[in-house]
Amino acid sequence: MERIRRLFTIKTKFEAFLVIYALALGATERGIVYMHQYPGTGGHLLALVCTGSVFIAGGMILDAVEMRRSAFNF
Repeated sequence: MERIRRLFTIKTKFEAFLVIYALALGATERGIVYMHQYPGTGGHLLALVCTGSVFIAGGMILDAVEMRRSAFNF
């Protein structure tokens, strides 16, 4: 079980940036779908929220990687 858990653990900043990039691709795709489903201001606001959530999640992921690195490197 430990080996499987290690596969899903983000250990380096490079891995974090890859995850953030994947989140951004998904969020922009979802934002495009929202703009087609809800034309006008509503769709634009939903697309903005999708992309904004990537910034929040990305910051938290990078902070977690830094905290983990500092916790193990006394």
